[in-house]
Amino acid sequence: MSFQGVLPILPTPFHSDGSVDETSMRRMIDFELEAGVHGVSILGFMGEAHKMAESERQLIVRATVEQAAGAIPTWVGVRAFGTAGAIEQAREAQELGADAVFVAPLDIQNDDALFAHYGGVAAAVDIPVIIHDFPESFGTILSPGLIVRMANEIDNVNYIKLEEVPVLDKLTQIRAKANAGFGIFGGLGGEYFLEELQRGANGIMTGFAFPEVLVGIYNAFRAGDEDAAAGIFDRYLPLIRYEFQPKIGLAYRKFVYQQRGIIDTQYIRPPGRLIDDYTRKELSGIIHRVGLKLERAVQPVTPLVR
Repeated sequence: MSFQGVLPILPTPFHSDGSVDETSMRRMIDFELEAGVHGVSILGFMGEAHKMAESERQLIVRATVEQAAGAIPTWVGVRAFGTAGAIEQAREAQELGADAVFVAPLDIQNDDALFAHYGGVAAAVDIPVIIHDFPESFGTILSPGLIVRMANEIDNVNYIKLEEVPVLDKLTQIRAKANAGFGIFGGLGGEYFLEELQRGANGIMTGFAFPEVLVGIYNAFRAGDEDAAAGIFDRYLPLIRYEFQPKIGLAYRKFVYQQRGIIDTQYIRPPGRLIDDYTRKELSGIIHRVGLKLERAVQPVTPLVR
């Protein structure tokens, strides 16, 4: 299976009492399908997977796989303190029907240990393993050389979600030396999505709460209309930039999804915080300024008029 396109990282919806909201999760999958995404990614850092019980992880994976019903692939996040825990999570995801797992590195700065970690997870499952490279959250640096080594030497390590800045330079280094089939996905809120595609990325995994915008950029680019792709990117970049603010981006995204009627509450499990009234008005104003609406319907996206 070759993965391409927009695979949003989805937030986990909760009821106001903090319990997992399966109904909202299923509604979110329906919405993503309507938006034309090419897959969904769950239980990542933005999905608050590190705050969830094992039974809750199983519930989210099962509900997502069932609701997607094979129409699009489901990728599941894996993060553990050791390789044994990561293998357990990856096998569980596979057994529940996931199509791939994206795996965080161990909290250790040792290339051989990291190589062994990803090799162990990849050998334990039959579904593809995606490297999740996000040192801002994980604290571990994966050098281009290590990534290329894993891509070329570990069977079943087929993709990377690349989120270390300067991301574009790193993408080019990996693309030049990794095997031709190794897939690279961007992230970082979509701030560099156009340039990532131009440098050979397969697509994007990020939590931007108007996924139809990312789909519009990707589809235009893949159709060979780079001017249209650039025009769409340029039009919505103020919102992409604003929404991807460290430490509070999840609150923005849950606000948008709740206002669009896709999830019932904006609840974030502690530690975490919601946005204040001023920020809600500020975010709503930017959404309006770029021509979008806080409503359930998938929004039409258009290039910036120059």
